[in-house]
Amino acid sequence: MRLVLFCHSLTSDWNHGNAHFLRGLVRELTRRGHAVAIHEPREGWSRSNLLQEAGAEALVAIETVLHDLPRPNLYNPATIDLNAALNDADLVLVHEWTDPALVAAIGRHRARGGRYRLYFHDTHHRAVSAPHEIERFELDGYDAVLAFGEVLRELYVARGWARRAFTWHEAADVALFRPLPRAREGDLVWIGNWGDGERSDELREFLLDPVCDLGLRARVHGVRYPDEACAALASCGIDYAGWLPNHRAPEIFAAFAVTVHVPRRWYMRALPGIPTIRVFEALACGIPLVSAPWHDEESLFHAGTDFLVARDGAAMRSALRDVLNDHDLAASLRAHGLATILAAHTCAHRVDELLAIDATVQGTTAEAA
Repeated sequence: MRLVLFCHSLTSDWNHGNAHFLRGLVRELTRRGHAVAIHEPREGWSRSNLLQEAGAEALVAIETVLHDLPRPNLYNPATIDLNAALNDADLVLVHEWTDPALVAAIGRHRARGGRYRLYFHDTHHRAVSAPHEIERFELDGYDAVLAFGEVLRELYVARGWARRAFTWHEAADVALFRPLPRAREGDLVWIGNWGDGERSDELREFLLDPVCDLGLRARVHGVRYPDEACAALASCGIDYAGWLPNHRAPEIFAAFAVTVHVPRRWYMRALPGIPTIRVFEALACGIPLVSAPWHDEESLFHAGTDFLVARDGAAMRSALRDVLNDHDLAASLRAHGLATILAAHTCAHRVDELLAIDATVQGTTAEAA
């Protein structure tokens, strides 16, 4: 089968966590013998910011690591030739960070006789945080939306944004994310972006204050940290190490004893049941994880067994202390978390699900004809 993927970027993951899952998806599809063509905008903000912050050598290093993936086609949204990009496609997946005008143009191309199945892929909280941005998308020509959580799928259907939607979670790329042997460098590591004030208070309660109170050796990786955030980290003795290429995350997880999950407020309050990609990746790397309050409404994991949940800052301090001092507890969390990923949440599982969804859509289309 020939698949075509339109995404914001497969190469750059600067403030762009969606690239993590998409890379694993493409890797698994190509491993199974499917042909995958990737299209990303030449002037995308992630790629542009990566070049500005880390230079062209960082981009070269990432492309070297991703040598087993098809090289993306860099396009100009105003001049892209959709006939050339789509005419031989069997399945087309358009990620929601694609320009709305291009999303609409692809839908019109399909409506004019395209024989491929066309899916819109949403992996963000904009449906609740900025619904006007989702409403801009013209999805009439699309077969279905693939939403990365059941609550998001229900929103698309209830608001009439899509005629059909399926739940399709992200997952860990276990070809890359796996336990690694490495000498210990510290107690706690957190890999994540500060964001736009969406979890500033939560990061203080569930990350900074516990590290301060317990006197932990801690490191933080991420981008878009304002001066006040950097100052807060420094005041707690936390090493702020800046942007981390995602392919290096496994070695960083291996160098620390524990990590934390601090969901953005949208995922805590309006989109419960949707874990971020970092949960999948951390558990796949075998590092014990303690999460701020998060409701796993779809029962993807086993709270208390795969990871611990802290209801407040005091509980986070207690849980971190337990993990760091109880070797049996830490070993159990590592083993159970990894086992759950391997049993249900790898990119291979998601390819199986994608092909099953596509078979259902093909069957429905055939019946309608």
